[in-house]
Amino acid sequence: MSERRKIGASREAYPILASEAALRSAGHSGDLMARKRFQRGTLRLRGKRQKVWVAMWREDVLLTDGSTHRIRKSEVLGTLKEYKTKRLAERALEQRLAEVNSLTYKPRPTATFREFAVKWQKDVLTQFKPSTGTADRSRIRMHLLPQFGDLCMKDISAQQIQAMVASKQRDLSAKSIRNLVATLRMMWAQARAWGYTQHDPFFGLVLPERGLLNERFLSLDEMKRLIDAAPEPYKTYYWILAETGVRVGEIGALPVSNLLLDQGAVKIAQSVWHGKIQTVKSIKGNRLCEVSPQLVVHLREYLRSWRPNQLGLLFATSNGTPWDTDVVRKRKLYPLLAKLGIERCGFHAFRHGNETVMDQESVPMAVRQSRLGHSDARTTMLYTHVASEDGRKIAARFGELLTSSPTAVIMPAGNA
Repeated sequence: MSERRKIGASREAYPILASEAALRSAGHSGDLMARKRFQRGTLRLRGKRQKVWVAMWREDVLLTDGSTHRIRKSEVLGTLKEYKTKRLAERALEQRLAEVNSLTYKPRPTATFREFAVKWQKDVLTQFKPSTGTADRSRIRMHLLPQFGDLCMKDISAQQIQAMVASKQRDLSAKSIRNLVATLRMMWAQARAWGYTQHDPFFGLVLPERGLLNERFLSLDEMKRLIDAAPEPYKTYYWILAETGVRVGEIGALPVSNLLLDQGAVKIAQSVWHGKIQTVKSIKGNRLCEVSPQLVVHLREYLRSWRPNQLGLLFATSNGTPWDTDVVRKRKLYPLLAKLGIERCGFHAFRHGNETVMDQESVPMAVRQSRLGHSDARTTMLYTHVASEDGRKIAARFGELLTSSPTAVIMPAGNA
């Protein structure tokens, strides 16, 4: 047999080796995993009460110093009930080893969830706003590390995440669990980008349904009573909250320069958190919020006695710093609520009350979303300083509803 025939026979007998040789000849030798042989793995049937198929094989991992290390892997493939014969279990193992035996397989960096969490918080979470970082660090420390801390990132499965969701339902609300999973999703996206894992453990994940929210809200009558009874500067503070529905952090960081009274609007462009000025919650939070002619008149009068401060804020302490909303709520809002016989609530109840009134007034959804800073289809509003006509109508309507002597109805309740 000629030498050429021998080579051809060898390629037919060993197609994998021949393909590997072709890749090497094409200059891909540095990208190949330095494995010694094609792996078939080992299967063992173990367990007393419930028999399970345990698979074992070897993988190369990339250490932090850049070196490659071979480790022995062990994983439960399934129960004897799921794979009734060894041959069925072997087929499952073949699928599991397909990636390891691939010619393009490369050792991935390896880390436990705890190790990855430290790196992620240092390199990624620091890029977010302090308020976001504080909440995510708390979720990682209190919930994710106890659950996944010692597990290797690439070994965390969908079943384990689902088990965590189920276990947290005893202590956390549906919203809190969803926020917890959202944090884990952010971490996982970065882990995939950095090569720590390639699989998606969130596919098919079932999260608890959001229940009916019993969020406290102030009725229109309650907001009117609070505004009428409050002394300045809290009268103005409550009026803006009730009429615009802005977040308490947004009104706390509202500079006088953003009172566009000639346009009949206020510009929301920043927020305050723990005394620090920061950006608004999302890009859609940058918005214009129209105000009523009644509130414009009131603000012009209020500004006559307003004392300038270093940050130019509409509401500031004697030292020129933003109000501490916790202090204002406890020392000013709570006593006034008690005096008026209104159920205790926080400033967010103004926001919910505002949305409730807009719903009762049949305000178009796009206008409601724009005013509250939620998802808004009219993205051009984020970049202009032109107040919308619909916004003017509902602002005027709020002025009528919140003042003692309402005039003619500008936006009838049936207008959609």
